[in-house]
Formats: sequence, structure tokens, C-alpha cells
Amino acid sequence: MSVLRVATINVWNKSGPWLSRLPLIRRELERLQPEIVGLQEVLRFRPDAALDLPLSTTNDQATEIAEGLGFHLAFGTAADWGNGLKFGNAVLSRHKILTEQCLPLPGVESGETRSLLYALCETPHGQLPVFVTHLNWKFHHGSVRQRQVAAIAEHIARLASIDGPELPPVLLGDFNAAPDADEIRFLTGLCALQGKTVYFADAWVFAGEGPGYTYDRGNDYAVKAREPSRRIDYIFVRGPDRQFRGEPMHAELAFNAVDKSAAERVWPSDHFGLFADLAIAPRSF
Repeated sequence: MSVLRVATINVWNKSGPWLSRLPLIRRELERLQPEIVGLQEVLRFRPDAALDLPLSTTNDQATEIAEGLGFHLAFGTAADWGNGLKFGNAVLSRHKILTEQCLPLPGVESGETRSLLYALCETPHGQLPVFVTHLNWKFHHGSVRQRQVAAIAEHIARLASIDGPELPPVLLGDFNAAPDADEIRFLTGLCALQGKTVYFADAWVFAGEGPGYTYDRGNDYAVKAREPSRRIDYIFVRGPDRQFRGEPMHAELAFNAVDKSAAERVWPSDHFGLFADLAIAPRSF
């Protein structure tokens, strides 16, 4: 059976010991060999006066992560921190990226700006719509996240219509909400928002084992926030479709190995990531 491996990780921008964390992220990408990767909290530095400045490992964090690993790259700004420094989401794809678009999400009045990155990737099995996002982080911003996921569902429906020619769309990211939150329950068809319902398969529910905590107090970087361990990073797929493409077959935590070789322990990020293998070839039963 043909599968397509996708992964996601919040890279925690360049916080903590970035130069020690970077090799761990790259090592995991080499181990997993994913075809599609969603990255959150990615930094890009390109002053407005130098918009033609080529991307490199010195001014683009996604390029720094992906250097030499055979990925195409898309980036979407979520926040402009001024003087050319952008903060956002990225897609790494082994396959050509045909088009990309950055879509702003609701919630600017909350003090945070968030976005949805869309990249259409040309895979051997067909065109794959990929979406990457990172929602508001504060516990009491559930109502903001609800508006954000409602907007995400509308964007996906518009850009990757049901029964369209593309493969089932994949939605990756840091949703800053546990599975029992209404914003996640909406995405998995368990509650309505704004009088509407949708359904995306949560790869972990289909094919993962255990609680799957991605923000875990066992991580020295995460425990400093004094937050409970919980699953807040997700791989969703609007599938399986009528040909059973998009069914999650396997899911595991990733980017979670600690390096104990130095005086202080090093993790790839303050989040653990995850990967999933999705059935991608047409099947019949």
C-alpha cells in the first residue's frame, strides 16, 4: 500500500539554545524522511528595502532547517515584528510547490496575528493541498481559536473542494488546544460553530497510541511555562475520500529525543512534533 508521510513541528523560533537544537531537528528530518513538513514559529528576515535579498541560512530559518535535505519551501507571515523580521509558518515539500498563499485569520483584536499557509504540492499520486497554521496561544482565547478554525474550514473548502481533482487536503499545525476543546471538536465533526459542521480525521485518534502529549512537562523547555501536559499539535486530513485516500495508517510522536551529551539536556523544541503515514493510492473494499 502506498503511503505519504507528513510531519509537523513548532520549532520555537530561535528561543533557547538554537544552535544546539537545530542539528536535532535536522537529524529527525533525515530519520523520518517525510515528504511534507509543516513548521510553525519560523523566522524570516528580509527588510522592506531589500525585498530582492536572496533567502539563505542566515536570513531564513526554514532554509536553515531544510538546507541540503531536498525540500522545496513555502512561507507565510503571521506577524511582522518590524525592521524586516517576520514570524510565521512554513511548508517543506519533497515535491514541487505549484502555488502558495498566506491567508490572515481572525483575532487581530486579541493582540496576536495568526495566518493559514496554503501550498499546493505536486506529488506522484496527484496534487496535494497542504495547510499549516498556528493559533492563538492563551488559555482564555478559546473563542478566538473557534473563529480561527471556522475561517480555516472555509478557506480549505474554497481552495480544496470536496470531490475535486486534488488529493484530500492535509492540515498541520500547533492549535494550542487540547482534543476536548470546542475548536478541535469542531474540526473533528463533534460540535457546530456558527451553525456549521465539518469533518477532518485526527491522525492521532486513527493511528496513534497513548496520550500523544506534544506539550509535555517532561521537556525542560516546556515545563518552565508551568502548563499541564497536553496534546495541542495535530495532523488532520479531510479523508478518507471516496477512494479511501487520506486514511491515517500510522502516527507517532517525533522531534522528542533529548540530547544528553552536553552539560545541559537539549530537546529539538519546547514542543514535540509528530508524523503520520497517510494512505495515498486509490483503494476499493
